[in-house]
Amino acid sequence: MRFLTLRNIAKICKGTLYNYYPEEDREVAGVTLDSRQAGENDLFIATKGERVNGHDFISQVFEKGAAGVICEREPKDEAGVYILVKNSFQALKDLARFYRQSIGVTVVGVTGSVGKTTTKEFIASVLATKYKVLKTEGNFNNEIGLPLTILKIREEHEVAVLEMGISAFGEMHRLSEIAKPDICVLTNIGQCHLENLKSREGILKAKSEIFDFMNEDGAVCINGDDDMLRTVEEVKGRKPLTFGTGQDNMVYAEGIENRGLEGSLAKIHMGKEVLDVRIPLPGEHMIYNALAAACVGSLMELTGEEIRRGIGAVRPVGGRSNRIQIGNKTIIDDCYNANPVSVRAALDLLSSVATRKVAVLGDMFELGEKEREMHRETGAYAVERGIDVLVCIGNLAKDMYEGALGYVEKEGVVRPEIYYFPNKEVFLEERESVIKEGDTILVKASHGMAFEEIIKVLKESNSLR
Repeated sequence: MRFLTLRNIAKICKGTLYNYYPEEDREVAGVTLDSRQAGENDLFIATKGERVNGHDFISQVFEKGAAGVICEREPKDEAGVYILVKNSFQALKDLARFYRQSIGVTVVGVTGSVGKTTTKEFIASVLATKYKVLKTEGNFNNEIGLPLTILKIREEHEVAVLEMGISAFGEMHRLSEIAKPDICVLTNIGQCHLENLKSREGILKAKSEIFDFMNEDGAVCINGDDDMLRTVEEVKGRKPLTFGTGQDNMVYAEGIENRGLEGSLAKIHMGKEVLDVRIPLPGEHMIYNALAAACVGSLMELTGEEIRRGIGAVRPVGGRSNRIQIGNKTIIDDCYNANPVSVRAALDLLSSVATRKVAVLGDMFELGEKEREMHRETGAYAVERGIDVLVCIGNLAKDMYEGALGYVEKEGVVRPEIYYFPNKEVFLEERESVIKEGDTILVKASHGMAFEEIIKVLKESNSLR
């Protein structure tokens, strides 16, 4: 890794170097916090987690041929070079900040309340038609994951597409200082992390910290259909580029043809150029993700054909509107995370299918003082959208269940099947009485509900009736 020799690493992290021989100094091959992934010539950063302490595995890392270790206490077995620091996590951030400044890649930072991951996938897919691209993998979008992603950039990469997620004020400021984005993309301002950010105005303020360390000559792409983002009129003396379905946006879509779970077709307008695109992922919100990618693609001087091809090549990410076919049953795996906006979008998608529609929904976390009201409104919305079976799981989902029942009583509509289960284990025991052959089943909840276990059981089950 360029400039990351053990001696330089110690200086960057303000650490003390031990067992060091100048004649053996060399650049490390990679950086990891996971001792299982450490390989020859890697740098291992020992950190203390809730369950595991990396300091307990230092000797094993040296046995694998690691170049050195960053740690907060002296190793019991001094079998190699180690750098003693006050805080290993801070050392990780310091390393990533330095490394970002020393490499010549274009960084695209993606943030927003909903759709960060899929927008990142669309942007990466589009840019990959012309450039060598590194993108955030999994959920590596916080103050640990972002630095690790940056430290995976290599000389062959020309662009890095980085997802940037937060839950409190100040976090995005620190992420921006590490990433120093050249292009900032904001998807929307929804209703997540209200527990800390209090309001949509607070969310906008916190997300806007991404501009704090943006390249002075950088560009901003925002969802021009979002009422909060429309208030961002200027960033560092420049007007943001807008995308959306309204024709007042710089990049916009029209002629949208919804093909249900098969995705959609649309005409994307980019100045005088009009692209006929196929958006392979289902849901109206995916159109915005494609538009964001087109916006970034135009900034990166891609041709219309390259943008069109990149949008069409996007593939689903596990836990995010991922379609799974099991016999004549269809599962929409959208269980990675949830908030009121994303759940409504998922219910809109489910309502478009021709089969019996089953929504398995769980608790939405970090919604603040209005969390019960938001769960009740979500339950009512599921009934309003014509869902045939609503399954509510979790403590907060009890309000979702009651909201659905209340909507039926108030509006006098046909009541769907509405179930409440205190936890997913009870639901899984009763699933065969709820789910039938031919159903389309949406599974969605906040990440902490671990609904991927439901997906796993449904995929493995051979006896759904």
